Amino acid sequence: MPDFSPTEYAVPGFVLLVLIEMIWAWRNRPDAYEPRDTLTSLAFGLGSTVSGLIFGGFFFLLFLTVWEYRLFDLGPEWWAVLWAWPLCFVLDDLKYYWVHRAGHRIRWMWAAHVNHHSSQHYNLSTALRQTWTGPFTFGFLFAVPLVLLGFHPLMIAICGGFNLIYQFWIHTEAIDRMPRWFEAVMNTPSHHRVHHATNPRYLDRNYAGVFIVWDKMFGTFEPESDDENIRYGIIKQLGSFNLLWAVFHEWIGMLGDIWRSPWKHKLSYLLREPGWSHDGSRDTSDTIRARWLARKAQENQVASENPIAGEQEPA
Repeated sequence: MPDFSPTEYAVPGFVLLVLIEMIWAWRNRPDAYEPRDTLTSLAFGLGSTVSGLIFGGFFFLLFLTVWEYRLFDLGPEWWAVLWAWPLCFVLDDLKYYWVHRAGHRIRWMWAAHVNHHSSQHYNLSTALRQTWTGPFTFGFLFAVPLVLLGFHPLMIAICGGFNLIYQFWIHTEAIDRMPRWFEAVMNTPSHHRVHHATNPRYLDRNYAGVFIVWDKMFGTFEPESDDENIRYGIIKQLGSFNLLWAVFHEWIGMLGDIWRSPWKHKLSYLLREPGWSHDGSRDTSDTIRARWLARKAQENQVASENPIAGEQEPA
């Protein structure tokens, strides 16, 4: 395992910032925190830490084995600080984008990632709502190309730690917008609020970890609109603060669907997008968003044909 873990050193800062945000919420947004929800998020964070300790060593040893077959040698030596470390950080963030996107588009991976989205509140404690079951998905395979390129597993682990630290502060409503130049390049609270929203226009958008440019490059960017209040959580809300149900509900639902479905569709319930069903009886994020877009197009057409009636249309 790495001798240096950035997230361990950041924990006191996390706690301090949560306390500061709680004071802000008490004065400005009393509904931003819900005690049972916050306790659930903290329990998620503790369980995720334990899971990381159990499985982290195994993955690190696996990557060390893969590193023996590297194409180049971009190890963690001091001289690599000038270029290899920054390059590793950027490429690791690109890797994170695709892992994160897969986590929303492949139900097996969503079963682990849904934990992070299960809160209907958006505050810094939500950032701690991390998965316990991530090691059971194949997300770690996305890092294999970086190892084969020659980035030492230690470098990747440390860059990943700093990436996770960066993502903590963007889980807040206390910050409206950052300067325009910053919003153009970096992931921000505004961009990430979109990602946690259940509003049709925002579904499966803004997967970025640190650099929002990936979403702009790959067509998944959506800016936050001041005309629509954000609704947080998941399409089918948990309706419970039961920790074990929050952790395992999607695994249970997925396995149930696989068990009940015809043989030719069983693998699809594992690998297709969340909400997919073989009989079309459920909605995916794509179908929900498509209906919303069609409705907006119809409303715009009506407004253009009858400007007076259009002005009377509800927002």
